[in-house]
Amino acid sequence: MEGVQVNQSAMAKTLFGAKNLAAPLPAAPYGSYSKGCLAGGEQLAETGPTWQAMRLSRNRNWAHPVTVDFVQDLSRQAAALPGSNGIYVGDMSQPRGGPMLTGHRSHQSGLDADIWLMPASLGLSRPQREEISAVSMQRAKGAYTNGNWSRFQHELVKAAASDPRVARIFIFPGAKVQMCNDATGDRSWLRKVRPWYGHHYHMHVRLTCPRGAQGCENQAAIPAGDGCADAQQWVNNILNPPPVRPRDPDEAPAQPRRELRVSDLPQACQAVLAR
Repeated sequence: MEGVQVNQSAMAKTLFGAKNLAAPLPAAPYGSYSKGCLAGGEQLAETGPTWQAMRLSRNRNWAHPVTVDFVQDLSRQAAALPGSNGIYVGDMSQPRGGPMLTGHRSHQSGLDADIWLMPASLGLSRPQREEISAVSMQRAKGAYTNGNWSRFQHELVKAAASDPRVARIFIFPGAKVQMCNDATGDRSWLRKVRPWYGHHYHMHVRLTCPRGAQGCENQAAIPAGDGCADAQQWVNNILNPPPVRPRDPDEAPAQPRRELRVSDLPQACQAVLAR
C-alpha cells in the first residue's frame, strides 16, 4: 500500500471524503487546521456515559487521540453541572482529516471539535441524532444571548477554555459579551473565547498542536488581554453596522476561494491517503 500513487492534482476533499477509516499510522496531525490531514485518527465512541456523538451519518466523529480525550474530559465536567447529563458532540474530523466534501474549511488536522451548547439528556437513538435540532442561544443576529442561555453554557465554555490543551473557542459575539459581564474572579480563561460569525448552536473548540507533533502548525497567538472590548465592538457593529465602503472601480473583484488539491496539503498527507 505504501507504493500507491496519489493523484496530486485531484480535489483533496474528494479523496479524503471517500475514506471511511483512519490511516493505520502513528497518530499525528499534519499541516494547519484549514490545510492539513490526520494520521492514526481515533474514533470517538458514538455513545459514552456522559456524551453522544451527533449526525453519525457524516462519519465525522474522528480526531487526534488528544482531542478525543479532551471531549471525554469536558463531557464529565458538563455532567457535573446542574440540568445536564453531559454533552452532544457535533463535527470533529473525517477519519483522515483533510478537507470535507461539505461544510467546514477547518477541522482538517483532528484538533477541532464542535460541542453543542444545549444541555444533553442523552439516550438518543441513531435516527434521533440525525433529526434533532440544536438550540440557538442568540438574538438580534448574535448581538445578545436569548432566554436559552444560562449558567450551564457559561460554565461549559469556561471549563473548555480553562483546559491547557485548548488554543481557542469560537462562539457568537453576544455570548462572549455576556460571559465578560458575568465572569467573576479569575478572568484569564476569557482570552481564549473569540467572537465569530454563527456559532450560536455550538462552540467550536480548537486545540493546540500536541507536544512533539513536528508536522503540525498552530494558529497565530491570541492578542493580549481578555478580548472583551473586541467582542463589544462586534456587538456594536451588529447593532449599528458601519457604512459599506464603495468598491474602487479599478479594484479587482474578489475571487472565489480555490478548492484545495492534494498538492496544496503537506507532503505527509499523501502517505495518509495512500495507506
